[in-house]
Amino acid sequence: MTDKLKPLREQIDAVDAQILDLLSRRARLAQEVGHVKAETNAPVFRPEREAQVLRAVAERNPGPLKDADVQTIFREIMSACRSLEKRVTVAYLGPAGTFSEQAVYQQFGRAVEGLPCVSIDEVFRATEAGTADFGVVPVENSSEGAINRTLDLMLATTTSISGEVSIPVHHSLMTKSGSMEGVSVVCAHSQALAQCQVYLNTHYPQLERRAVASNAEAAVMASNDPSVAAIASEMAGAQYQLGVVAGHIQDDPHNRTRFAVIGHLKTTPSGQDQTSLVLAVPNKAGAVYNLLAPLATHGVSMTRFESRPARMGTWEYYFYVDVEGHEQDEPVARALHELKDNASFFKVLGSYPLSL
Repeated sequence: MTDKLKPLREQIDAVDAQILDLLSRRARLAQEVGHVKAETNAPVFRPEREAQVLRAVAERNPGPLKDADVQTIFREIMSACRSLEKRVTVAYLGPAGTFSEQAVYQQFGRAVEGLPCVSIDEVFRATEAGTADFGVVPVENSSEGAINRTLDLMLATTTSISGEVSIPVHHSLMTKSGSMEGVSVVCAHSQALAQCQVYLNTHYPQLERRAVASNAEAAVMASNDPSVAAIASEMAGAQYQLGVVAGHIQDDPHNRTRFAVIGHLKTTPSGQDQTSLVLAVPNKAGAVYNLLAPLATHGVSMTRFESRPARMGTWEYYFYVDVEGHEQDEPVARALHELKDNASFFKVLGSYPLSL
């Protein structure tokens, strides 16, 4: 076996040396790009450019590596090269080990400074104030729907959406000992408790369920108290040295959460984009139909429509709408112009590349 492996390993070593040389060449080019950007004070992170690179990589991929694996490798290469210009700081709902942190790495790669925050409100505050360059906030879950607090904060924020991330959400039940002996309470974010209610009703109906700020906070509590079980990701379990009682306990095996990347960056078209809006109309017959008519007129496809009470005691609503295309694309621009004329409230939350 050694005789057969030796020439293969020598070939791998030679290829690795070539890869390293090419990586160094790419990094030097990235440094030159950084110098050019510094002359005009251009942003270090351009999500539309990175999205184009990742799409092109998938299109050119000859195999046998999967497209998603090749994109992961190139995302980390871009992240490391970007950090030579500046290490981007990204705020997220903490502590370490949350699905929000996973979303940060999926969007930006590992060569970033994560800033864990105690609440979604704090993520917005840190990003608006410039303490963080970007923030990552949950927008909706495929099982439980919209994250209402995020939607409410989007109304008044000075930031824009510059990207989106969709990740699979797999919940595990974990304790300090790896067993349920002596456990009296199950802690998790309210969304996670809702996403696992069938499992909990079936296996542990007698246990108290306590909602906390994040699943990672639940993991911290479980690591300090043997009477607490946490619902969290296995990454959080490893972070806080918990034992897994049961894995993949979410009621929907295809459970996913969509996150928005917020910041002060305005993206340019990438070729495959989405635009998010908030709209309101007077409370009268046909108002919503008339409001959205320009989308059909100009051939713009609506991919999401969510209503949220305006909280003014008058039974009025804000409508959160996603449409295909960038606000600079001609059909979208014409449709938005007419929408603005018809709406009593109109705000573009951002145009950004579709998640890969």
